[in-house]
Amino acid sequence: MEKTIGSKSISFTDDGYMEDVSQWDKEVGNEIAKEEGIDMTDSHWEVITYLQDQFKNSKPLSIRGIKKSGVVNIKEFYKLFPAGPLKVSTRIAGIPKPMSCI
Repeated sequence: MEKTIGSKSISFTDDGYMEDVSQWDKEVGNEIAKEEGIDMTDSHWEVITYLQDQFKNSKPLSIRGIKKSGVVNIKEFYKLFPAGPLKVSTRIAGIPKPMSCI
């Protein structure tokens, strides 16, 4: 499925994940967050930056990894992204669906 965000035409999978990570920028992240009903704060962006760094370094993404990261505790992670924290946060980060997400 194609969506226009700003001046970009972006392809998404049926699950709503970006097909081309290189098209991601903060404007795209904000638009995806809006679709999820999330107003991004500095805490949200810290999590997004952490996820993107982990992805770039080919590290597997999981709830357990978030817990160990020191970026945010699990309770806060669920509060920031209530509708499925890892699934929603990786969508906003523009990275592929983690293997640990069903």
